[in-house]
Amino acid sequence: MKGFDSKFIDFPDYILKITREIWEERGIATLHDYYAPDIVVRTPASVVVGNEGVIAATLATLAEFPDRQLLGEDVIWSGTPETGMLSSHRIISTATHAGDGVYGKATGTKLTYRILADCHAINNQINDEWLIRDQGAIVRQMGWKPKNYARDLIIREGGPDSCVKPCTPETDRQGPYTGSGNDNEWGARLAELLTGIMNADMSVIPNAYDRAAQLEYPGHVTGHGWEAADQFWLGLRASFPSAEFTIHHQIGRDDSMMPPRAAIRWSLTGKHDGWGSFGTPTNADVHVMGITHAEFGSLVAGKPSLRREYTLFDETAIWKQILLQTGEGL
Repeated sequence: MKGFDSKFIDFPDYILKITREIWEERGIATLHDYYAPDIVVRTPASVVVGNEGVIAATLATLAEFPDRQLLGEDVIWSGTPETGMLSSHRIISTATHAGDGVYGKATGTKLTYRILADCHAINNQINDEWLIRDQGAIVRQMGWKPKNYARDLIIREGGPDSCVKPCTPETDRQGPYTGSGNDNEWGARLAELLTGIMNADMSVIPNAYDRAAQLEYPGHVTGHGWEAADQFWLGLRASFPSAEFTIHHQIGRDDSMMPPRAAIRWSLTGKHDGWGSFGTPTNADVHVMGITHAEFGSLVAGKPSLRREYTLFDETAIWKQILLQTGEGL
């Protein structure tokens, strides 16, 4: 790969190896090399600019979860080494809550949760990032409801005026990456499917999903089949029925020894004006940052369908936005 260290076989190898080196091998100082000085890192909970902030956050996370592992499930990517590459990296993380930190006093709880991260890299360095942790899974395993955790976090951060503000179009920062992915057919297929769902055409689910599809959703929830997909997507869209759905990045891949697959980064931006997964409508302004991975295949010749789906958004960041506007319990 032109511009990248020769120890990396290809781009997925680069992403997997630097993740392990930084987190598990404690090479935190390598963030000065692997992350651009002015990198923009967006999570649903915040926007951080600069690798010094990233290093500080990494130290704090490792102090709270010293045995954390990040097990790479997949890297779905687009681009070239010469022009820059965008990886959509799916991770299973295991960790023990062994130290005090943002999740409160150490509880000794053993956690398992997913992460989806889009990273743009060129010349051996990441300079733009979008990252979603399954915060709903983390806090539930610690005994919290996402809404209650969000409320407690606002208070611990100093109240509505002082707390860290979630990522929204108003707080976001433009980074160096302005690409939109590639035109591979599997990315187009997943984009069409998600657009249909967000346009309230739920009939696309039995038409596009395998009847035995495996589904991985926020809260570390595993579902199977059409009914589970319908329940999840209907609950989300019903909460924000007038919100604008936008696809920001779209990748499809055909790789040897791997199923056809796709990665979409998307958002819902608008009002919490419906009854769904987020309870009583509040009319609060909400921005939902989401990433979806999908794997396709065909059990019946000539009839490919979605066989595995992985979708993440941060339930606690959504509740934080709602609570900051309603003031409930603050």
